[in-house]
Amino acid sequence: MELKKLIKISDYEWEIGPTKDMRVPGKIFGNERLIEEMDEKVYEQVCNVASLPGIVKASIAMPDAHWGYGFPIGGVAAFDPEEGGIISVGGVGYDISCGVRTLLSPLTKKEVEPVLEKLIDELFETVPSGVGSEGEIKLSPSELDEVLVGGAKWAVEAGYGEPEDLEYIEEKGCMPGGDPSCVSKEAKKRQHRQVGTLGSGNHYLEVQYVAEIYDQRVAKAFGLFENQVVITIHCGSRALGHQIATDYLPLLAQASRKYGIPIKEKELVCAPILSPEGEKYFKAMVCGINCALANRQVITHLVRKVFKNFFPQIHLKLLYDVSHNTCKVEYHEVNGKLKKLYVHRKGSTRAWGPGRKELPKAYQEVGQPVIIGGSMGTPSYILVGTEEGEAKAFGSACHGAGRTMSRNQAIKSFRADEIIEKLRKKGIIVRGKSKKGLAEEAPEAYKDVNLVIEATCKAGLTKKVAKLVPMGCIKG
Repeated sequence: MELKKLIKISDYEWEIGPTKDMRVPGKIFGNERLIEEMDEKVYEQVCNVASLPGIVKASIAMPDAHWGYGFPIGGVAAFDPEEGGIISVGGVGYDISCGVRTLLSPLTKKEVEPVLEKLIDELFETVPSGVGSEGEIKLSPSELDEVLVGGAKWAVEAGYGEPEDLEYIEEKGCMPGGDPSCVSKEAKKRQHRQVGTLGSGNHYLEVQYVAEIYDQRVAKAFGLFENQVVITIHCGSRALGHQIATDYLPLLAQASRKYGIPIKEKELVCAPILSPEGEKYFKAMVCGINCALANRQVITHLVRKVFKNFFPQIHLKLLYDVSHNTCKVEYHEVNGKLKKLYVHRKGSTRAWGPGRKELPKAYQEVGQPVIIGGSMGTPSYILVGTEEGEAKAFGSACHGAGRTMSRNQAIKSFRADEIIEKLRKKGIIVRGKSKKGLAEEAPEAYKDVNLVIEATCKAGLTKKVAKLVPMGCIKG
């Protein structure tokens, strides 16, 4: 992206316009290098989103932003329903509620290293992964409807976890407003044996250790300490979420024409939030969110079982679970007034600052844990949300490193066997269902996560708490 097209607000914050049809400015967070590396399509998509009805404040792109369907991946936009605000499949994404959760162990790196390879192998055998992977849980249509309404609460009530877990999940493990009748039979059919599975693509299960603490006070509140072993799960709503998006694109295309909404890119089709079409998609999307929360909860149960086999006396506590492909109803200040908004975060993580009553009591004084994943062989980070970030970006942050290379380019450029050997020499054990999948996810296919984190924090959106370094990684 050309810097000369942007207005520099600070070394880590840039603006576009507004120009032509833009109703609000575009805002891009990142340093010069990250922005120059962004595809020009990001600039175009930020401008396109800024032209949608009812958008407030700004159309936002995070430091890990790259081209996506309609919205850039790493895009944030909030819409006011009272001002004709819209809801868009492109603003949520196909993998509804793709997200991350981190589990805390009382173990140190030194304690786990002697059994690491066997531990990774057993996790690989126990947690289903890969394209089309299915688990042991087989749900009837009525049981799946319970999942779509109950989310992680359903999973805990079914014996896959503990009531305490729900306190440390967004929406307390269940987002209200889901209506399974708004989800197609095809979507449900594709999901009936996928609850408790990792899937493929950039999804992973990673055993990590805390390599560095940056903020002792917040780390203590989160339960983090140096050399501690933690486990991070990254996955979403699997086939159900993808099918919901597929089903609703044509419906919202019709709605765009019906309500006279000008669309600059076909994947930006949308409907007014308060229209029948908009309300129906929102209810289906909520079902997708709950499906993802249930999925990660069941995987947590499986991970705990494996760890018990190696360390019978320990317990894995949930640090937090946060999604990064959602549209959520939130209250934010706009022009001095508290407004009910529908906040789209597409490849962006909610990052609330201290004082929010929605946060777990243990975190209300310090802010929300923000879990940012690396790329197989690179560090991940635990950050914390800030009040400044709420004012600048509706309490949002980046969600990972962000791709710099397409999957096809990565397959042509890297070999799975070489990736595995290279990472083993760094002390990282990798298991994957397919060589193609490993090549697609080569660390070199992504931006430098350290630069992305620096930009996110220097922009005031978050603060650094801890760096996590992988010990073993399972990919689909």
